[in-house]
Order: sequence, then structure tokens, then C-alpha cells
Amino acid sequence: MKKWIVALPLLASNVPAWGQDRSDRRDEAIVFADLRTSEIVVTGLPASLGDEAYKTIDIPMESATRVENILRDVPGLQQFRRSDARSANPTSQGVTLRGLGGNASSRALLILDGVPQADPFGGWVAWPGYDALPLSSARITRGGGSGAEGQGAIAGTIELFSDDVGDLVELGAAYGSRNSVDADLLVGRQLGQGQLTISANYARGDGFIPIIEGQRGAVDRPAAYEQAGLALRFVAPLSENTELQANVRAFTDDRERGFAFSENHNDGADASIRLVDRSSEWQWSALGYVQIRNFDVSFGGVADDRNSVSRVFEQYNVPSTGLGARFEVRPPVGDAIELRIGGDWRRTEGETKENFFFADNDTPRRSRRAGGSTATYGGFVEASVQASDALVLTGGGRVDFWSIDDGFRREIELISPFPGAVRSDDRFANRSGSEFTGRGGLAYDLTEALSLRGAVYLGWRLPTLNELFRPFRVGDDATAANELLEPERVRGAELGLDWESGIASLGVTVFYNQLDNAIANVTLATGPGNFPGVGFVAAGATYSQRQNLEAIRSRGIEIDAEFDLGELTDGLTLRAGYSYVDAEVDGAGAAAPIDGLRPAQVPRHNASGTIDWTAPNGSGASLSARYVGQQFEDDVNRLGLASALTVDGRLALAINDRLLVESRVENLFDARVEASLDSNGIIERAFPRTFWIGLRARIE
Repeated sequence: MKKWIVALPLLASNVPAWGQDRSDRRDEAIVFADLRTSEIVVTGLPASLGDEAYKTIDIPMESATRVENILRDVPGLQQFRRSDARSANPTSQGVTLRGLGGNASSRALLILDGVPQADPFGGWVAWPGYDALPLSSARITRGGGSGAEGQGAIAGTIELFSDDVGDLVELGAAYGSRNSVDADLLVGRQLGQGQLTISANYARGDGFIPIIEGQRGAVDRPAAYEQAGLALRFVAPLSENTELQANVRAFTDDRERGFAFSENHNDGADASIRLVDRSSEWQWSALGYVQIRNFDVSFGGVADDRNSVSRVFEQYNVPSTGLGARFEVRPPVGDAIELRIGGDWRRTEGETKENFFFADNDTPRRSRRAGGSTATYGGFVEASVQASDALVLTGGGRVDFWSIDDGFRREIELISPFPGAVRSDDRFANRSGSEFTGRGGLAYDLTEALSLRGAVYLGWRLPTLNELFRPFRVGDDATAANELLEPERVRGAELGLDWESGIASLGVTVFYNQLDNAIANVTLATGPGNFPGVGFVAAGATYSQRQNLEAIRSRGIEIDAEFDLGELTDGLTLRAGYSYVDAEVDGAGAAAPIDGLRPAQVPRHNASGTIDWTAPNGSGASLSARYVGQQFEDDVNRLGLASALTVDGRLALAINDRLLVESRVENLFDARVEASLDSNGIIERAFPRTFWIGLRARIE
């Protein structure tokens, strides 16, 4: 019997629009139900015994919600800027945890079905390329040194898992403020014993004017966006215990920053193949993948009165490629012992092609090309022991070898009197090295309801091609690349308590991290003048360069709580979290002026909470709030971004078991969420109040 269901794609909070567990979609008696469940569909090998020693949070994915906004509700998890993928520059959307920010490259390792997702050139995340509809869940592990997943887990690991959707066709569309449209499609089909899943998503909007009222000029206009993605996944059993997984994904993303010459375009395609054997004896997995990316971005210089703008810089083609492989084996060594052995390899290559020094808005005077390649390969061993009914011990280490190769930077003249003349042609020496990292921990059940966790870890991250070779601008401020950057290294420790009863759970974790060789944008001078690697910088604007700091030290506390209030009202739940981070820079040399200051874009306080009521038939209401504390735009802590509190709401009415009508609002009170502040005092805000209403259909 075919069923139809209609609902609104979620766009604001982590509360499900309609919530039955997708694993039950093949059942005939499908009704609206609460999606919140502790069941996690893991697409690779089973969760490790040693994971109990580390603080993890499992989040079910709701249909048609922006993945980045679901993750934003985890206290302490943040992107470089507060704005989301509808208005932020794509190159500013790195993800991090525990105050270990400071630049746009991700310091948390994001993986989808085992495949690293960071952009191979820049380390940021192309969030419009992800649709929550075909995903089952996300698992966030705070803390660095993820030995089994490879380098890059400085601040933590974020794992996304695909769902087994069964036989269905599900589609939805929503209309929102400022002529916004959001649509998605999910098709699942069982082919023999295999499962084919096809998903697609589309979003567009006229956008809002990012510059706040009172500072706008004639050049300011709405920042429009248009984004689309398509993904195919096929899973087939090869034997009773062995499974083949094949994935292909492509996306395109066009945005404007709210004035002429601020357009940017980002697109890419990924493919991966994985074999997984989950037998009771030897368990193993083998994975290979490829990432192809390209982006282009233009930078405009806006006059002080904001009544005129001119093109000053464009990166018209930045292609990059990432290749990688990973394997893991878990041999049978006893019922109380788990042993993990494996290795991985990753290579990235790319270049930036730029025009600058424009004679007019269409005629550049100079051109620059710069780029190179990086490679890492390593192996790991990790063992976990169920030492007693109450105690789990875990520990392991890995060794990695890295190289930075074929680095170059070349500049030429484009117009007379010397068109084609080479101004500089630098070739950088190849570099290589090795890193040893590891982690260890314990989990001890003090009582049936209360458990103790403790962990220590070492981790590292190789500089991205973007940090090594690509300069950039934000308004008139310019930042140069640095081909001599060294890898970042983190060492940390944490201690936590978890309490769980029948209706409530509470977790408290204290932590300390020290990020040595932290890569940050260090202010070196103020314009006007010509500076190495960026060219001319206007009067009052800043010239910076990416440099290794001595360290960033981060310490703090995280609190997570969830309450099932069904005894008061059936279907009522409350979730809340809070993160306090005290982070400071240890700087010397050129970075001495920022010694003791807070890293750029790192707030001390971050909190979120949601109260949700969902009836068995799908009717419901929810209210979600997020608070982010004051933070600084710049490394010298002169440009402060004010704290912000936003509230999102949802109201849904089930007409029958086939129809659900829902309305939703983002940023209900239209709070001003300051996303950036330049040296002229111009403030850019994140998304304003937005109303949505829409329909969803499903056929089984």
C-alpha cells in the first residue's frame, strides 16, 4: 500500500519535521513518530570498544535539514565565521571544536562513510554538497589524536553515516522569505539483495543585504545564492559478512557577498569504493576515494562611503584533487580484547590562478599562479581491553610520513609596456618529515548510573595548499600565504563524568589542549603600500601573513544534558548544552604583539537548548535557542563581534497519517548576529529572520 506524507524541509534547528525512524520505512504500518533514537547506523566496522573512553555525541539526522545547522547545536563546535553556507564565503567554512580555531582550515576531521571531506586545497568544508535526507546520523568525538582515521583530528572527529532507506520515493519543497526555495528528493530501491539510493537537493534565494543598516551605501545589495547537489550510493552484499559500498557525489554552489565583484563559485565531485567485512572472527575494511574540486572568487574594493566599488583581485580558477586510501583489520585476539591495525594514504594537489592590479574592472595588469602538492601516509595500532565488568582501557599510536612537493609561485605582467614579462618565478624546496602521535584512555562505571572517563592524546595536521600558497583578501585587508609553514601539533587531556537514569542523561567534561605551531593570520603592517605576496594594500587596511604561532592553549568545560519529559506530556523532550573555552595565544617574534590574546573568532561561551513536543501522528511544536559569546574578528583583539542569542521555532499539524503541514521560523526575534568586522568598522551580519512553509511527499 502506497503512502503519501507532506512536510516542510527543516532549515533552522535540530528538531525533526516528521520523525519515524527511517529503518522502519519499509514497514506497511508507518506513522509519524519521534525520530530521536540512540540507534546509530554505522556503515563501516562496528564502533570500537575503546570509544567509551572518549566523549562522543550521536545525533540522528532529520530529513531535509542543512547538515551544518544540525551540527551547530553541539556546544563548542563552530565554523570559522558565524554565517552559514547561504551567505558566508565558501573559503571561510572550516570546522573546529574546543576553541582551536583561528583560521578557515578545519581542525576537526570530518568524514562521510570513512572518506575525509575537507577540501583538498583549502581544508574548508563545502556544506551545500551535503543533504541530511540520505544520512542516518552524525557522531562527534571531541578531542584530538584520532589514530584510526588519519591526520587532521586536532580538535575532534565528526563522522557522518549514510542511511539504509529501503524502497521509497520522498520529495519535498519549501518557500521562504526573500523568495527562497528549498527542494530535495530521495529515491531508494532494493535491487536484488543490494540497495540503491539516489538523493538530490536544490536551494536558492534572493538573499539579504549583509551590511547592517546605517552603514550601507549605493553598492550594497542582497547576497543571492543558488546551490544544488546529487548523490548516488549502492550497497551490495558479496557474501554473508562482506559488503561492497560505492558512492558518487557532485555539487555546485554559487554565492554573492552583497556587492559587485564579490561573486564566488564552488563545485566538486567525489567518488569512493569500500569493502567491509563484519564477520565475528577477522573483521576488516578497505577504502579508496577521489575528490575533485574547483572554485573561483572575486574581490572588490569598496570606497569608504560605500557608494562605489572596483575589482581589485580575482582567483578565476583554483582546481584541486585529493586521492586517498585506507585499510583496517581487527584480528581475533580474545573476547575481552580488541586490536585494530591499519594504515592510510592521502595526496592533494592544486594551484591558484589569479589576476590582480586591475587597470579597470575588466583589465588586470598582473597574473599569478601558485600551488604544489602534499602527501601523507602512515600506520596505526590500537588496543582496547575490557579489564573488568566496570573498566575499559584503551591505547594506541600511529606514525606518519609527510611531504610538501613541487611548490611554486610565478607572476607575470599582462599589459603594456611589457606584456608577458616575468616579474618573479619562484620554485620552493621540497620538504618532508615524520610525526608520531597516539592516544589512551579509560572508562570506569562507578555505579549503574554514573561512569568516569579519562583520556590523553597527541595529534597533528599538515598545512593545506591554501595556507602554503594562496593569498586572499577580506575587503581591503590582505593576507599572504607562507610556503614555509610547519605542521600543527596538539597535545591534550580530558576528564569526564556521565550520569544516566531512565529519563535523563548528563555529561560533564573538563579539558586542556595545547596546539603547538598553530597556523594563524598574523598582522604585520598597515597600508598604504605594496607588500610581498598580495600587492597593494589601501590606507588603513591591514597586511597579514599566515604564520606558525608558538602555541594556542585552550582549556574549558563542556556540559550536555537530555531529558525525556514523557511522564509530563507524551512526546516531550528537552536537550541543552554549554561550552566554556578559555583560549589564549602564545606568540613570539612577529607574533609577539598577540601574546596572551584570544585567538580570532573564538568565543568563550557557547550554549544551545531545544524543547520539543512531537505527537504520535506527527503534530508538534518546538523552540530552539542558541547563544554565542563575544569574539574577536582579528588576531590583535581590536575588532570585537558582539554576543548573540537566536531563537528558532516550529509548528506542525498532521492532517492525517499521509499529510503534515508545517511552518518554521529562523532567528525569530531578528537578532543581529555579527559575522565579520573590517578595519573600517563595517559590520556584516549572518542570516536575519526567515519564515518557511512547505510540502513533502513520500511514496512507498
